Amino acid sequence: MPKRLTGKVAIVTGAGGGFGRAIAARFADEGAAVAVTARTQSHLGETVAQIASRGGSAIAIAADATNRADVARAVSETERRFGPISILVSNAGVPGPFGPIGEIDPDEWWAAQAVHLRAPMLFASALLPQMKARREGCILLICSPRAKMATPNLSAYCLGKTSQARFVQLLAAEVKDSGITAVAVDPGSAITPMAEATINSSGAQRWMPEMVANLRRMLSGTGVQASDRADAQLEKCAERCVEIAAGKHPEWNGMYIGRNETSDEWR
Repeated sequence: MPKRLTGKVAIVTGAGGGFGRAIAARFADEGAAVAVTARTQSHLGETVAQIASRGGSAIAIAADATNRADVARAVSETERRFGPISILVSNAGVPGPFGPIGEIDPDEWWAAQAVHLRAPMLFASALLPQMKARREGCILLICSPRAKMATPNLSAYCLGKTSQARFVQLLAAEVKDSGITAVAVDPGSAITPMAEATINSSGAQRWMPEMVANLRRMLSGTGVQASDRADAQLEKCAERCVEIAAGKHPEWNGMYIGRNETSDEWR
């Protein structure tokens, strides 16, 4: 069976674990050359080792997705090693800060928005000129159902994800005649490093006890069966990203795609 992303070059942010790692590994399985980025080099090394063990091609670039110079360096290193980048997966995210507006630190809240929105803006700005010139590109933002929810004590995350959904809608409208696709993808629920950070957060424990309890139940699960369910969710998200990057769903351009829906346009 032919590989669906042969000849493509992808860059995946937040790829030190969880959904980012799963997406990067699946892209490599499908023939793409992949650059994985995150702030922690050791985590990226694990991702690259996993890809290499399966015969894929990947490099690790430690970078802060909210830092313009780091983003430029990540893009430059990827292009130098693999050639023009045709796929961006903006997956870097943070779960907090948790708590009501008026009590949470506004600077922490704003720093979260930098991860949710400045990061994809920086990468898109760096990549769009050459994508437009080549009339080829796919930009995926890993989003959340919180984009359409008003969850008390989770304003930073909800607003960040809402902004991501609107960002792809606006981006798609601007590049609709340029051969570029932009989609916001709900990855589903799985215990990832970000979920574990939420469980261990004193703010989440205080202000979001029900969510923490749900995550703990997912984490405890039933041993191997729970692990299998988590792996299945990661794989489901990775497969959906492959399908979009391979051009299977051009009608999804500019949309937020829910985990269970075939399409779920965000308005």
